[in-house]
Amino acid sequence: MQRVSENDSVTIIYDGLLSTGEKFDSSQDTGPLQFQLGTGSVLPAFEQAVLGMAAKESKSITVAAKDAYGLKNEDLIMSVSRQGLAGQAITPGMILGMNMEQDGQQHKIPATVLSVDTETVTVDFNHPLAGQDITYQITLLSIDTPAAEAAGRDCSSSAKGGCTPNRGCGCA
Repeated sequence: MQRVSENDSVTIIYDGLLSTGEKFDSSQDTGPLQFQLGTGSVLPAFEQAVLGMAAKESKSITVAAKDAYGLKNEDLIMSVSRQGLAGQAITPGMILGMNMEQDGQQHKIPATVLSVDTETVTVDFNHPLAGQDITYQITLLSIDTPAAEAAGRDCSSSAKGGCTPNRGCGCA
């Protein structure tokens, strides 16, 4: 039975749940997720959970906040002048794209509005899931490895290109 190994491309379905049981993300909404291990496209703990799985296998993992989206950093909660946001209807819970300078360049950073008064807006630059332990329920649909693709080819000695012990199959 083939199992997921480093650098494999995989297709999975998943649900992401908060510790309250609330679903915050799901492939049911977006379709199966395809990614290649080792590229950093998913959380390291998520990738580690998929490593070693076989097709059609399911598992549930819980990722501690510090290993998911980080602990909540109180230094990332700030009050900004409402003057710079004039003309915008701002309410708590909104996500604003705030311009911040870093390394001499302007970047648009999402910030969650926590509170609003006549002079200031308090915003939180933490990831919305910071400080939360999360659970992923994962089902591996398929493993797409170069070895699996080669195994599906006709690599008999009569096939175009033939096979050699040192170079494998040169089938076209």
